[in-house]
Formats: sequence, structure tokens, C-alpha cells
Amino acid sequence: MRAAALILLLLAVTPAAARPDGAAIEASGKSLRYPVAKRLDLVEDHFGVKVADPYRWLENDLRADPAVRDWVAQENALTRRYIDDLPGRATLKSRMQALLSHGRYTVPRKAGGRYFYGYNKGLENQTPLYVREGLDGPQRLLLDPNDWAKDGASALAEWAPSPDGRYLAYAVQQAGSDWRTLKLLDVDNGKVLDDAVEWVKFSQIAWDGQSEGFFYSRFAPPQDGEAFRSANANQQIFHHRIGTPQTQDQIVYATPDRPLLSHQAQVTADGRWLIISSFQGIDPRRELHVAELTGGPVKPRLLVKGLAHDWRLIGGNGATLYFLTDDHAPHMRVVTLDAARPRRRAKPVVAERAETLAGGSLVGNRMILAYMSQAQTVAELVELDGRKVGDVPLPGVGTAAGFGGRAGDPETFFSFSGFVTPSSIYRFDTTTLQYQLFAQPDLPFNPAAFGVEHRFYPSKDGTLIPITILRKKTLADRAIAAPTILYGYGGFNISLTPGYSATRMAWLEQGGAYAIANLRGGGEYGKAWHDAGRGANKQNVFDDFIAAGEWLKANGYTPADGLAIEGRSNGGLLVGAVVNQRPDLFAAALPAVGVMDMLRFDRFTAGRYWIDDYGSPDKAQDFPLLYGYSPYHNIAGGRDYPAILVTTADTDDRVVPAHSFKYAAALQAADLGTKPRLLRVESRAGHGSGKPVDKLIDEYADSYAFAARFTGLTIRARPE
Repeated sequence: MRAAALILLLLAVTPAAARPDGAAIEASGKSLRYPVAKRLDLVEDHFGVKVADPYRWLENDLRADPAVRDWVAQENALTRRYIDDLPGRATLKSRMQALLSHGRYTVPRKAGGRYFYGYNKGLENQTPLYVREGLDGPQRLLLDPNDWAKDGASALAEWAPSPDGRYLAYAVQQAGSDWRTLKLLDVDNGKVLDDAVEWVKFSQIAWDGQSEGFFYSRFAPPQDGEAFRSANANQQIFHHRIGTPQTQDQIVYATPDRPLLSHQAQVTADGRWLIISSFQGIDPRRELHVAELTGGPVKPRLLVKGLAHDWRLIGGNGATLYFLTDDHAPHMRVVTLDAARPRRRAKPVVAERAETLAGGSLVGNRMILAYMSQAQTVAELVELDGRKVGDVPLPGVGTAAGFGGRAGDPETFFSFSGFVTPSSIYRFDTTTLQYQLFAQPDLPFNPAAFGVEHRFYPSKDGTLIPITILRKKTLADRAIAAPTILYGYGGFNISLTPGYSATRMAWLEQGGAYAIANLRGGGEYGKAWHDAGRGANKQNVFDDFIAAGEWLKANGYTPADGLAIEGRSNGGLLVGAVVNQRPDLFAAALPAVGVMDMLRFDRFTAGRYWIDDYGSPDKAQDFPLLYGYSPYHNIAGGRDYPAILVTTADTDDRVVPAHSFKYAAALQAADLGTKPRLLRVESRAGHGSGKPVDKLIDEYADSYAFAARFTGLTIRARPE
């Protein structure tokens, strides 16, 4: 082992200098004390390294462990007392409500001459689902999830109309959990059927071609008390027939000899072919099976062997299946496979090019291909033989999404949004190449007052990293440094593209700046960019983020003591890691639903999927890297840390809240200076999806009031 790595391990194994439990913090002239968190004398050996885990008991489910539940209640009470005294919190909340008060549509889906779409009038906690009979028909309410729970925490998740438009299969999400219950609705009369399918997770809803039922993915029921903690394994694909109990659902595909494989089902638009995509981790490396849907028993046959490359179905034309793949194409290309002759090799259709091919769909008798250029969408229309027809006209510079459709029907819909413009919905015809507005929100602000600047900055190793700075144009015109929130993610091949946020807009209106760094580990520049920020290269992500903060200050965007950082999930890990590495650089930190214990992340729920990006804590070659940056294990006492507001939710079964609990307890026990380190735990909420609008507003009003307090942003009732 290299000497530098050995020193890093020795530093990490030394516990942060602890101060007495219940240490005091100051808030508005009042002395507040952290709740007492007991410390276990728990030390484990990891490849010869002794690792302390004094807060292991906080991994227990708070629903079952009174000690955890009581500690969380005390933490929430402390955080509430502190944040409620912050100036401007009420102003931010009020403005966020106003900015969300406009109507919002989702992209319509067409089935049997009907158009299905979500529409939120503004401040509805959950988005209802509507249907139109024909494009210009009056809209009719189908489902209103706001009636499902008094606190608004029951959500409509995935949904899909049957091909003939007669039925709607939809997923109910409770309290933000990843678990789903699938139900059926008769669209003709609006009645919910008795069908109910339980223990569905990470599933698509794929209707068979006869509209008689659908395919879905599910796990076995977890043991009592383990629904929000136990690791997910042995996923299977079933077919559910309308009007039958779940006990009669037919198993279609399973791999008991390979329990770590997950499976998802898709059916081509003509209803002829079932495609089963199998994968082991979060990495897009898939094995494919195909089955012809003849009405008899479903018999999947191998189409693509092994877990070597990404394969994403675009659509089918007879037995010819169109896929996006990174096979011999790191930036993706289009190929065809023969469903009737699965052993045949893929045929190239559209070659790889410099821009990353991010998505595709078959609409009418053509393909729409979406490329990513400088983290923005460029869409093209292509014939089925690969010849380019032309560019899909887009309303401006931003992100386009949607473009669903089917062979023979040239009609499709897409959404388009920018950093300072909410999403509008457009209808596009692949034959005429004409597009028209379907729905547009009324804006409660003037987008022209805000500037969007795209820049590049050098990271530690000289790599140029894209960054986008959002702020009022008056700040740019006068070259005024403003309190800034820097946001990043950097992982899992996920790209940060233009998109509107009402909560972010409330910060910008007050004169703050918001910067978004496209760190390595994301998908902005294809496979190489992703690989440069994962596994053994994960430190590049932290270096990129730290360099962004330094660059913002050095170039006059941000005052010396005016930088806050924000990240969610893998971005929460990012925030926790860079705070440990450079606490002097940041005034405040907002790690949300973060992965904070890198030695135990794979033991809970979906954590084992993430080994593709992080590596495995059970492997000797990966352990030093994970331990070296794990936020929970590398809190360095004796240094001044920024103010930190850790946020999570009690029903987060994606990144279990134990990560945030243990991290917050360790922060509060360490000697890190006078700024507060607080924990905010939302009730009846999960990792993010399905969160009611009122809970979302409260969370961001708390977070941005906290950031304003320590970056020097003055919150005014009437901002200039």
C-alpha cells in the first residue's frame, strides 16, 4: 500500500475529537443543546483496519425502536426552534407558494383516441390525472390522489393506459416509499376495479397487445418490520390479467440462480413483442430476452447475452427491433436486432458521433433521436434506415423530454423547459415537421430579468468542467458578487440539464446566485465522463466541486464568506465529502437524503445496486477508497466547519435515513466550531418522489433560510 494511502487510513480511523454530548449552540441569543446520542463501543476489523461505528444503533427503524424515535423527535424539535427564528423564512415560504401557484401539465400519452395527462392547478399536493376524448375534447378528471390521504402523502406514481384506451393501470405510492401497489381503472365509467397488485418496486407497466392485462416486476414480500430496510433481491416478472386476483398472476421470467439480477418488461407498440431487460446494478449493462405475444404461454428467448453493454428499446417495426446501445459506441448509436431470429448480429443504423445520444423513440414511420450538446437537448428526425430528415424544431435552448408514440401515428408530445422558464407542452407531427403549443403556464415573474451564464473552469487536474450560473441580470451588469448556492451531483451517468425550479427562483429573486456544476461521474459527455468520476476515480468528483467553489470566489461571482453547497442523494454524499475535505471553503452546507456511510450502504434496500459506481466495501481493493472519503467516517474535529443542515425523511427506502442519522450524530459530537449542525427529518415522506407540494415548500424554505443566514443573503419582503 502506498504511504499516502496508509496515512489516509490512519487519519480516517482516528475518531473526531469529541465534545460532551448535548453541547450548546447559539441561536438568536438563545442557547440550544444538541440531543444526547449514546455512543457504542463498537469497533470492527476491515482488512486489518479498526473502524469505529459508535452510532450503529441509529440504523434501527424508528417505527420499531423507541430510542431512535425519541432521538429523532428531539432533533426535529431543536431544528424547528432554530429555523423558526431565522429571518426571512416566512417570506421565502410565501414566495415559493406564489411561484408554484400556476397550472402545470405533464406530457400527454395517447391511447385509443384518448389523451391522458397530469394537470396540477398550482398548489395541489399531488397532481391529478385527466383524460380527453380527442385532442380538442373537454378534459375529464380520472384520478385525484389528493383525496387518498389527509396529509397529501399518498401519490399517483407510474401509470399507463391500455393500448385501446379502455383501462388505466396505475401505481399508488405511500409516504414516498419505493414500494408500489398497482390498481386498475375503467376509463369509460371512471370506476376503480377490485384488482390490486402488491410489493411492486422498480417496475414498468407494460400492457399486452390485446389490452387484457399487463406485465410488471415485483419482489417477494419482505419480512415483518423489514419493508423499508431489507436488501432487494430475486426480482421477477409477472403478467396480471384484468379482473383476477394477484394470486393467479403468471410468472413470466425469473433468475433464482442469479438473485442479484433485476428485470424490467417492455412491449412494442404493436403489442407483438415482449422485451425483458435484465441488469445487476445501476450501470446500464443489460441482458435481453424476447418473446412473441401470441396469446399462448410466454416463452422468452435470449436476444443479447451477458451484462456487457447498454440496450434501450426505441421501438419495433414488425420483427425489427430498434435499440440505442453503447456496444462499440461509448456515445451511443442506433442498431436493429431481429426478434424472429435472436441469434443474428446487430445491424448498424445510425453511427456514433461526438455528442451523446441520450434517447430515442419511434413515432409514425420515423425515429426521433435526442442528443446532448453542452448539457442541452438537440433533437433530430431520422428515417428508419438512418437517413436524417432534419432537426426537430425546439422553442429555444433547454431540455426537451417526452416524444412517446407508436408506429403509424405521426403525433407525439414533448415538454420543454429552461433554467428560468417552467415546462411548456408541445405537440409535434413527424410527417409535417410542425409543432404547436399544447399547454403553457402563466408565469408569476419575468424570465427576462434573470441571466443564464455558461462557463468552464479548470479542476485540480486541469480538466475543464462546465458550470452554469443563474442570477439577476443586474448582478451581472454591475459585476456584483452575490451569496451563492453551488449544486452538484456527479454520479451514475446522470446529467444535470436545464430545468426550472420554483424554490430556486425564490432564492434568485432575493438577489442570490445559483451555480450548477456538471461534474465528472455524470453523463454529460458520455461513458468516459462517467468513468472519470466513479470507483477509483471518485475523488475527481470532489475535486471538481471544490474547484467550482474556488473558481466562483476567484472570479467575483461569490464573496469570500458567501458560498453554500447543496446536493441530494449521491449529491448529499458529495456535500458531506467535500465539507470534510475543505470545510474552510463553505459557509453553509445542505446535504439531503445523502449516502453518508460508505462501508454499509450496500446492506439496505437498493444500496447493492450502487456498487457499480462506488465499488464494494467488502472488497480489499475498494475499501481504502470508500473509507477514505466516507462522510460519516472522516469528520475531522478541531477545525471550524460550515453550518450544516442535514435533511432526510422517515420513509426513505432508497437511501435509508440511517445514513443521515449517523452522520448528524457524529457531526454534533465533534469539536467543529460554533456554527450549528442540525438534522431535519420529514415525516411520511421518502427519497423525493411523491412528496406533497406543501412539504416540498416547507423543506426548501427551511433550507434556503438557513443558507441565507450564513452566506449573508438578506431576505426582503419585496426584493429589488
